[in-house]
Amino acid sequence: MMRDPYLYPDSDVLRNLAGIQDSEELKNMEADYTLFRLSEIAEDKSPEQFDFCTLCGLHYRIFQDVYEWAGKPRKINIEKAEAVLGEISIVYSDCFDIAEDAERILRSANCFDWKQDSFEKVVIRFSDFMADLWKVHPFREGNTRTVVTFCSMFIEAQGIYIESELFKDNATYMRNALVAANAVFDDLGDLRKPGYLYRIVQDALERGQKMKDQVAETIRKSGFSDTEERIKQVILWNRKEKREHLPEEIREMAKTYPARQGEIDSVELLEKSSESR
Repeated sequence: MMRDPYLYPDSDVLRNLAGIQDSEELKNMEADYTLFRLSEIAEDKSPEQFDFCTLCGLHYRIFQDVYEWAGKPRKINIEKAEAVLGEISIVYSDCFDIAEDAERILRSANCFDWKQDSFEKVVIRFSDFMADLWKVHPFREGNTRTVVTFCSMFIEAQGIYIESELFKDNATYMRNALVAANAVFDDLGDLRKPGYLYRIVQDALERGQKMKDQVAETIRKSGFSDTEERIKQVILWNRKEKREHLPEEIREMAKTYPARQGEIDSVELLEKSSESR
């Protein structure tokens, strides 16, 4: 069996920038740094495109403080014993097929018109997209956090909002749901149970829609029309300041800070629609 070049010799601890060789200490250090990076990413605008390069860049952003190989696809094949499968591993993409497999999945997602389907169908299609991309397991470590974050950013770029904090707050359930959605084997057959993933994704999308509706109502109360762009800007502003802004704050922002990028587009907001008067 090939020695895992990502591990310290005679150890099951991943090589890391801090030189930590205790698994529990590394786990704590990784959690601290990635939590900080994920909080930064939550305040970002959506990427201009969602391809494999963007996925690798996101992995780098999340794990840049921990691993030298952050953002680089794994160069070995891996197995991970899953307790929910009786210690059997999901069959991940071969390391030589990672880029091709990921690009195929992403092309399909990018070509689909997400707003044409019913909410129920979007739940299933988005869950399947996330599960398929996760099954590629492009990186030696950090796949769940990267893929879930990437997919959440992707769906919001389509104008469909999601409460991704639900995934973070239920991280163990989320990973087990992704495992259950991908449990298909040559010898054991198709053991997939995607219902667990559908359930949490539906909840997250329902919460996202509720958030969007509340923001739209607040924008209307401020005297402006609730365009998709304005909704996006106010949601980003709320996330940056970690609170919901009031109608009067939106009006004041438009008057006082004419060029605060990433928050409220004052030029657009000052153009009140006749419908809102």
